[in-house]
Amino acid sequence: MSRIGKKPVIIAKGVTVTVTGQNVSVKGPKGTVARDIHNTMNAVVTDGLLTVSPKVTGKDSARFHGLTRTLIDNMVVGVTTGFKKNLTLIGVGYKAALNGRNLTLLVGFSHPVEIIAPEGIVFTAEREGNNATISVSGAEKEVVGQIAATIRGVRPPEPYHGKGIRYANEVIVTKVGKAAGKK
Repeated sequence: MSRIGKKPVIIAKGVTVTVTGQNVSVKGPKGTVARDIHNTMNAVVTDGLLTVSPKVTGKDSARFHGLTRTLIDNMVVGVTTGFKKNLTLIGVGYKAALNGRNLTLLVGFSHPVEIIAPEGIVFTAEREGNNATISVSGAEKEVVGQIAATIRGVRPPEPYHGKGIRYANEVIVTKVGKAAGKK
């Protein structure tokens, strides 16, 4: 049995959790999130708590017990408080602007790069001094992380000057240049 899987998921006030077969749907103030859980798992809602238990004992059920509980907990957290990733653009002339719901990036290419916002994702772009800041927020943790990784992948930070798009808390260790390495 999984130590994480044994803990019940506390359902916050204003959140409704519906379990239909293997489908778990969570509805709250920030939206609705649904997911199919693994067929070896069983989810039950009782008295404001959701418990996950394996249907059969074995290697597969032990693998998915803690994972299923954590995925459902992330769904509950997502519809109550939401998830947010912050990115910073570092470079001369690097800009980010909102175009409706979509994000337009000017990061040194001959053309602007447009990131289309999927349903439930909200972009914000601000200018702080010489750098621009982008935040990606939404109810689904996986989608927020994937969109943030896609934005970072447009122009990842390069190792010599650190220019590019990086996460707000990311530390880039810069390399010594060619001339300094020969001494």
